Amino acid sequence: MKPHDAQGWGALQPPPGYYSADGRPPDAMQRTLILDWAVNQRIASGWRVESRAETQVVMVRGQPLNHVLHALLTVFSCFLWGAVWVALAVTNKVERVALTVDAQGRIVSVNAPS
Repeated sequence: MKPHDAQGWGALQPPPGYYSADGRPPDAMQRTLILDWAVNQRIASGWRVESRAETQVVMVRGQPLNHVLHALLTVFSCFLWGAVWVALAVTNKVERVALTVDAQGRIVSVNAPS
């Protein structure tokens, strides 16, 4: 996985108040608050948390396709459902992203390969 340089998420840095006033690097609690803020921003746009650690979270958007269900529907509908199944298989997309807060308090986003 490579670091994601998203222009839309480049401004995904928390508002003032999450960092020390004297410019010191954030401590563990501040880094956790920064990550919480970033997670809340992603959740508001349709992502869900898959796993979470102190300074890293893996988020996912989309649902995997249930191929067993579609196979049964295709057989029971005399293969008419096959066209729907193919269309869903082509357009279905599951996205994953790992958000990490580095020692300086910056949010690093890494997208999983498609």
